[in-house]
Amino acid sequence: MTLEVRSRVSQSASIKIYNTLTRQKEVFEPIQPGKVGIYLCGPTVYSKSHIGHMVGPVIFDTVKRYLAYNGYKVTFVVNITDIDDKIINQAKAENCPIEDLSRRITADYQKHLASLGVEVDHFPLATQYIDAMQKMIAKLIEKGHAYPASGDVYFDVTSFDEYGKLSNRRIDELLAGARKEVSDIKKSAADFALWKGAKPGEPAWESPWGPGRPGWHIECSVMSSELLGETFDIHGGGLDLVFPHHEDEIAQSECCSGKPYAKYW
Repeated sequence: MTLEVRSRVSQSASIKIYNTLTRQKEVFEPIQPGKVGIYLCGPTVYSKSHIGHMVGPVIFDTVKRYLAYNGYKVTFVVNITDIDDKIINQAKAENCPIEDLSRRITADYQKHLASLGVEVDHFPLATQYIDAMQKMIAKLIEKGHAYPASGDVYFDVTSFDEYGKLSNRRIDELLAGARKEVSDIKKSAADFALWKGAKPGEPAWESPWGPGRPGWHIECSVMSSELLGETFDIHGGGLDLVFPHHEDEIAQSECCSGKPYAKYW
């Protein structure tokens, strides 16, 4: 996403945004007049921050400041993934509780953001939204977009006709290129996990599908909708997240709500 500045006067200024979803510059028109919601995919907190972790927040902090300068009330959200395979493995390597590791690395991340003057309104933690994630997963199952399988729950990518619209990939190409040996319990090799059944020694939460933890993609869909609404203005992240992370966010969010997920990517 890039901004093209035409004026510095007010909300009526002509601001254009390059939208990855449409692959063209569009005049910026927020969903709610005078208000803008921005969601940026944040870090998985298993190791100390590096410059790559700072790039996105600095860019979108600048976007926030310019929009605020033009009179918009901006809410800027950066999530923290505090449960993940990498965190579990690192905690084992350091022989420390997972919560201690994630808390320490989160503090390191926020300290560096503060030193750069980045101002974030919300830092939601994935583990604080487990109940909301389970509700979203249950709704997707009810609507026929997801299915339980041996303690896991998977999203059926063939149930969403627009899957691939952000990354410009066709679902038949994804299916043809996928490794079929990835899992014998999935309907399709391209299906992705919404819920992962617990493995021995790993942290787990009770659920209707058995103890386990959420998949990576469901976290952002839930945290963004809880804080910014089912449809919000700007979703940011690195180019490496376009597929599959952002693509999967769109699929599960739009299938759940029946509404567009984010307006500008």
